[in-house]
Amino acid sequence: MTISPDKVWWTATEIAVARLPDLPTSQKGVDLLAKRLGWRAQPSLARRRAGRGGGWEYSWQLFPLTAQRQLLTHAKPPAAAVPAAHVDRDEAWSWYETLPQAVKDKAAARLAIIQKVEALEPMVGRYLAVDQVARISKAGERTIWNWLGRIEGVRPDDRLPYLAPRHRASQARIRTKDCDPEFMDLLKSDFLRLAGPSFATCYRRQLRVAQGRGLETLPLKTAQRRLNATVSRVTQVLCREGIEKVKRLYPTQRRDKTALHALEAVNADFHKFDVFVRWPAEGGQPSFVGRPQMVAFQDIFSGRILAWRVDQTPNSTAVLLAAGDMIEDWGIPVHVLLDNGREFAAKVVTGGAATRYRFKVKEDDVPGLFTALGCEIHWATPYSGQSKPIERAFRDMCDAIAKDPRFDGAWTGNKPEAKPEDYGSRAVDLEDFLRVLAEGIEEHNTRQGRRSEVAYGRSFADVFDESDASAPIRKATEAQRRLWLLGAEGLRLNTRTGEIAFQNNRYWAEWMQDVAGERVVARFDPADLWSGLHLYSQDGAYLGHAPATDRSGFFDLEEARITARARRAWLKAEKEAASAHRRYTAAELGRQLDEVSPIEPPKPEAKVVRMVKAKGPAPATAQPAAAPKASATVTPLPLRPQVPAAEEAPRVRFKRALDLERALERGEEITRDQRKWLAGYQTSSEYRSELMLWRVHGDQMFG
Repeated sequence: MTISPDKVWWTATEIAVARLPDLPTSQKGVDLLAKRLGWRAQPSLARRRAGRGGGWEYSWQLFPLTAQRQLLTHAKPPAAAVPAAHVDRDEAWSWYETLPQAVKDKAAARLAIIQKVEALEPMVGRYLAVDQVARISKAGERTIWNWLGRIEGVRPDDRLPYLAPRHRASQARIRTKDCDPEFMDLLKSDFLRLAGPSFATCYRRQLRVAQGRGLETLPLKTAQRRLNATVSRVTQVLCREGIEKVKRLYPTQRRDKTALHALEAVNADFHKFDVFVRWPAEGGQPSFVGRPQMVAFQDIFSGRILAWRVDQTPNSTAVLLAAGDMIEDWGIPVHVLLDNGREFAAKVVTGGAATRYRFKVKEDDVPGLFTALGCEIHWATPYSGQSKPIERAFRDMCDAIAKDPRFDGAWTGNKPEAKPEDYGSRAVDLEDFLRVLAEGIEEHNTRQGRRSEVAYGRSFADVFDESDASAPIRKATEAQRRLWLLGAEGLRLNTRTGEIAFQNNRYWAEWMQDVAGERVVARFDPADLWSGLHLYSQDGAYLGHAPATDRSGFFDLEEARITARARRAWLKAEKEAASAHRRYTAAELGRQLDEVSPIEPPKPEAKVVRMVKAKGPAPATAQPAAAPKASATVTPLPLRPQVPAAEEAPRVRFKRALDLERALERGEEITRDQRKWLAGYQTSSEYRSELMLWRVHGDQMFG
């Protein structure tokens, strides 16, 4: 399109009156100039004036360049170049960030053209500047005017979003095929199940149901895209793979330990080695073969393993002894991060802690080891290995120690389906296992080339020793050593003599008559009860030593203890989303399939029949057996289920287990069958789920 001023054709009088640059200011002068330059000889630029008076009219293109520039400068912009309505700048930039890079490059190229026009405008005016830039950049003049209209009133630094191709601003209409919502509900309910059926199989099933009910459907791929668009990936994983898979979709927390120092914070946990070990026969008990359990304390700052103990099962005694080794060798930590198992929550370890939600809390509870030493106790998240840094060290030991060539034949594999071919062919002696384990832990601590944020290629031991030399670490006194070398129990002295009976042994000293009948704290060596007890008052004051007077029994505190861990609650939001999408249960889907299932076709009849002759006499007619007589009376066991386990409600089973646990806490006797049932039920997921609800609602959950 040719750019022109407001008035294109001019008479001689109009030219003189306009007083344009380089043109005469009288009619006679304009006529002489037109005659001299031959304006009338150009038919396309000069014409006879129509109307009254006649005369000649001349096109503005015959004027000198300076006159043309002045005409274009004062001309009105084209009607199509009216500025468009501008959106908010924040909204414009937010939309601009979503554009592909190719579209952003086009906006930048348009901005460069606009900047060229603005650079020429002071010298030749906007009209000529647009005309000249359009010729150079090969962009249409009308297009440049449109761009100028878009940025009218826009700040120079906000022009890019307004110059981007506008067809990206409005979303294209998505052509979607309509279907009956009932069909998608059926399809989602079938697909979003823990059985994890394939989408094609679910589609074929529900297509039969929809056709039988006359519902409008979608093609396979369209239905799959529709389901993925309406059901989030997290919801699909939750419904098809379970809560544990959903947890992996969220990034783990990364903690900075550079601000710590040696022994400021430690963490501990048990680890079960994948090695068969033979324990020697002791105390009349035969030798035992099993996988050993190791409790270890690790310094969080450096990663060094500070102390460890090995036992057959996780128990508080091993925790107590390992903690004592750590404190005696290195010092008292400030923070202690512990697993939430019963062995760490035992009263001898963490008794008196404010956040210890294990066992029954009593007013006369004995302060645990870490509580008495003033350590701040932290509990790791249940079923969350990444919450404890020591789990990373255990993973290294599974390869460096458990697969040591000296354990060849005794390695069990790290999971049931990964058993080696020589599984169970050998068991390592306990002495040999402890020797290799000590060697492996020392190598773990002194291995160079660690890449943690505090090691920088050094070993864990080097990092710990450097920080230990300058860190303010508390050391244990001689009196504090009794806190971990001996166990602790709340006991009451005899009201008449002052003696104390403990684990079938009797302990007495003359000074005990002065405190007869009082409750005391007894600390003892769990491996040698005959060495006597150290007695403390309830406020922690040391009373004295009580020697053993009657050596009639021996007690071993390393017996197996039942360990149970609380489960994390399901993600509430995702469960609600899953329930919203699964409108039909599997039973309802099955009933709808039965309604549209084809009638069973008739079976083909045999065309050839062969006669079979009977051999021997005909068998006698079987008489029905007499029904057995019911017994006179049946006495059920107390607290036993009166209905089959499959028909009994989970809440009833949990209530019965809770009654049995309370009976054990009160010291009451329960039957052997009840103990066996309780031990098995406490390991089930149903028990853990009901236990979480009971901790929140208490006995109100039973109505």
